[in-house]
Amino acid sequence: MQLNQNTADNLLSAVFFCPDLPYLSPMNPANLYQERIQQFGEQAARLKAKYDRLALVRLLVFVAGVAVFFLLFSLGMWYAWGFALLFLVAFSRFVMWHFGIQRKSEYFNRLKEINENELKYLSGDISEFESGEEFVDADHPYTVDLDIFGEYSIFQYVNRTVTSIGKQTLADYLSQAANREEILARQAAVRELSTKLDWRQHLQAKGADANENPTYVARLMDWMNDEPIVLGNKKLITALYIVPIIMLIALFIPAAIIPWKYKWIFLLIPGYFLRQTMEQVGHAHEKTAKSQDLIANYATLIQHIENEDFEREKLLNLKDLLASENQLVSNHLKKLSYIIGQLNVRYNAFALVLELGGLWSLQYMYKLEKWKAAQQGNLEKWFIALRQFDALSSLGALYHNNPDWVFPEIVDEGATVFEGEVVGHPLIHADTRVCNDLHIPHRGHIKLITGSNMAGKSTFLRSTALAIVFAMTGAPVCARRFRVPLTQVYTSMRTKDALHESTSSFYAELKRLQFIINAVENGDNIFFLLDEILKGTNSTDRHTGSKALVLQLVRHKGSGLIATHDLELGGLAAQYPDDLENLCFEVDVEGDKLDFDYKIKPGISQSMNATILMRRMGIEV
Repeated sequence: MQLNQNTADNLLSAVFFCPDLPYLSPMNPANLYQERIQQFGEQAARLKAKYDRLALVRLLVFVAGVAVFFLLFSLGMWYAWGFALLFLVAFSRFVMWHFGIQRKSEYFNRLKEINENELKYLSGDISEFESGEEFVDADHPYTVDLDIFGEYSIFQYVNRTVTSIGKQTLADYLSQAANREEILARQAAVRELSTKLDWRQHLQAKGADANENPTYVARLMDWMNDEPIVLGNKKLITALYIVPIIMLIALFIPAAIIPWKYKWIFLLIPGYFLRQTMEQVGHAHEKTAKSQDLIANYATLIQHIENEDFEREKLLNLKDLLASENQLVSNHLKKLSYIIGQLNVRYNAFALVLELGGLWSLQYMYKLEKWKAAQQGNLEKWFIALRQFDALSSLGALYHNNPDWVFPEIVDEGATVFEGEVVGHPLIHADTRVCNDLHIPHRGHIKLITGSNMAGKSTFLRSTALAIVFAMTGAPVCARRFRVPLTQVYTSMRTKDALHESTSSFYAELKRLQFIINAVENGDNIFFLLDEILKGTNSTDRHTGSKALVLQLVRHKGSGLIATHDLELGGLAAQYPDDLENLCFEVDVEGDKLDFDYKIKPGISQSMNATILMRRMGIEV
């Protein structure tokens, strides 16, 4: 019997979830990271010790070289200077090799730190990873309510990106539902990348030193669309060849023919061309100047991708974007970084000599524009490949660290059945995580969830929503089994006043509910999650308004979960048995002792705990 990939993965996940069966991985992630910490730490220490030993050797070699130089000077000046030239060449190569050992030691230390961070991650500490705070958007359909971005967020839990463009792509993945074909393609890519631990961690290590500003990429891409300054200008191109020759001739014309005090006239020639183009070159250079290190780093990362073999279609297609006819894309980018670096020389104080002697800025602006003309349209697709590899690598790490999660089945377009078994919240550690099941039988089905304070209603809503978000991302889901159609999540769980808009929290919630109602009325496969609706008004208005809202959602065939303390809403299920179902979280109360099991059950909640909690806080009830 043959199994498709989803079925095989789901069966494997079932094995992982069963406590009576052994973990089938050759080594669980924690033990593997611990082993790699020791391995990389030993390599770094060994190289550091070698570097320290050679530092003394380097000093002794230099002293010996100086001594030999002075000894040979007594035999003849040419012997001494000949030796000095050879010695400096050899010694500089030795110094470069010596510093290379130091860089390797630092590189292995980075790999060690990467594994230390993963070990912390497995224990629940995700503070070492970037939080994505800059992506917080209060108007987004779900990201704020679900803690997608910010401190201790889903993004911080998932993020392993090393580029600003990869970071943005991962944020887009978590914010926007993909289509079915793309979801399945990402799932396959993530499965493969999850097994490439070495490749993923070396990608992280190679990009770890990048001090990258996302505006640098935007400026560079903006420059790619600018009109050229030198390229196509015959007068300037001719000047690039003629001016250096003229200045060289002027330098060697005997003073008897043209006295030195008159040779400054020749400076008017390069000065004319520099004056004519100074503003244009400055504008173009401003867009590219900061990109030197960024491009060099991207070249290193792309070279790492070029050197790896992939099997899954999405990864192969992305690698195809890095195809180039005459040489590797990484070499093209190294050349671009070098040209930008040479153009940056114009910022140095001594650059005036180079400018007047050979039109330095125009020379390298010409090289830069020739590079742009040759690669017009390619740079964007190279960045697309890099940014997606970077983001997918993060999802690969997510699956590697959570091998008991499952890749969801994406059911056919138009289907409305949700099925989730053992669905949990990713940010709750596996040792304390309590999971629940969910079944939405058809479009327009709503679960009304009641329960006492702290019983687990909000966590259940977020767990369900995050499972859908991860499914729409192409990532594995914290569940044993999950089936879902293409779905857009909308939430109303946290609303607060906006003083700058003179908006109360109640009005802000009404605006949010209007936003969701419009989505339900106008969209297909909308799944909403509402927590304690209309909590900012009196109990009578709250019940009346909540009832009207539920009935309106039922009429428009909305699907979702509504958590509420309003037990009377549960009576609506008897009137609409196909569209509404009551679920609850209960708490066992014995005197002032509360026992939460966080398991969802059918029916309307019968337990209350508010007065007990108030007594514990010193409020006399």
